[in-house]
Amino acid sequence: MSTSSRSLPEPWLRGTLTEVPAVGRGVLHALELALEDAKKWCGGLSDAQLHARPAGLPTVAFQLRHIAGSLDRLLTYAEGRALSEVQLQALKAETISGGTTQELLVELESAISRAGKRIRTLASEDPALPRTVGSKRLPTTLGGLLVHIADHTQRHVGQAITTAKLVSASKAL
Repeated sequence: MSTSSRSLPEPWLRGTLTEVPAVGRGVLHALELALEDAKKWCGGLSDAQLHARPAGLPTVAFQLRHIAGSLDRLLTYAEGRALSEVQLQALKAETISGGTTQELLVELESAISRAGKRIRTLASEDPALPRTVGSKRLPTTLGGLLVHIADHTQRHVGQAITTAKLVSASKAL
């Protein structure tokens, strides 16, 4: 999206969060942009559109719920911890249909706010610190996880936007 279609430039061009080390700042800016885009492109959807599966695609509801849950899980790994049973149950629940557009956007905003606090804490640590992911304990680094959080969030927001555009263009919903 061009900056001409926004009232402000993208978050990374606003000169904000200068007190946060570069990697953490980039992640925080990516999350800020993700939330802005989710609200812009998904905020006007009806609840039926939110749960529609055009061409068999995952729903916008799933994408928003998945972003919120994955932020918590990935940050748990970044903090050097294993997932809890509650987090594993939440992962399974992401595909369950339900919730309104407003509820899911509030859930996303809350998850991004909580993630931001955790990222600010992690941002001052050495990004080369070793970390592991998943039950197989796959190797990565703190920096690798933080960058992946930004990538993963942006990827799923893009999928939510694409699906939102498809359901918005459909006359059936």
